[in-house]
Amino acid sequence: MNVGFIGLGIMGAPMAANLIKGGHQLFLFSIPSIPQSLVDAGGSACANGKEVAQKADVIITMVPDTPHVQAALFDENGIAAGLTKGKIVVDMSSISPVETKQFAQKINALGCQYLDAPVSGGEVGAKAASLTIMVGGPEDIFNKVKPLFELMGKNITLVGGNGDGQTCKVANQIIVALNIEAVGEALLFASKMGADPGKVRQALMGGFASSRILEVHGERMIKRTFNPGFRIVLHQKDLNLALTAARQAGISLPNTATAQELFTACAAHGGKDWDHSALVRALELLADHEIGAKAAGAE
Repeated sequence: MNVGFIGLGIMGAPMAANLIKGGHQLFLFSIPSIPQSLVDAGGSACANGKEVAQKADVIITMVPDTPHVQAALFDENGIAAGLTKGKIVVDMSSISPVETKQFAQKINALGCQYLDAPVSGGEVGAKAASLTIMVGGPEDIFNKVKPLFELMGKNITLVGGNGDGQTCKVANQIIVALNIEAVGEALLFASKMGADPGKVRQALMGGFASSRILEVHGERMIKRTFNPGFRIVLHQKDLNLALTAARQAGISLPNTATAQELFTACAAHGGKDWDHSALVRALELLADHEIGAKAAGAE
């Protein structure tokens, strides 16, 4: 296929590279610049989203937040300006489910199709082509684009209609945040009580409390390795999507709100670019105790 790719950052660049490796012709645009490595691999640099849409049959966006998707789609030289009937737009960013439905309606009005297909798996998953991809949109369009998804990910699910992919991703981020908080509280408790948090984690990994978060982020908390895999500021963005949509739907997400406040406390202490596992540092501030430190009175 002729594929357009807009947004060639930490995630987008390796995803685009995997599509090129899969034999597709890619037309590329990104701010501030297009990685030279993708051009060297055979990608074609374009001046703007309009040019990408004119040359490609399927146009993928992978940008940070809802306003960036809106700009990529509908700015003067954006994707919509270059679309002709029958083309497909695929947004793989993580953005608002509500606004996603509005974007889809506008693209549909131009005689084109729209899929929302946010991903989970981070930079490692993007490079390894092992992303989880959660898709919202018509089934026939999903089936047309699925061969592209299969070059970027492993667990690919059509969740439902437009917006449902984004809803699924927001749900994913709620679960991840609350699990980080739970692991942080448990290891902090163990450490404050005088137990070895590393051995507690090892014991818990063999029981019902075992989780990927306990395995990976529990180790980060104990070893104090908070260099980012996924930055707090990005998880804040995702939880803001959850809380905003929840207010619009008239539902309460009390523990999601608490996790967001703990992320905010980290950001206030200079931690917006820490890994999201560093949420535990806000809990440690509240307890005046750091995991791994010797508790007062402990032998």
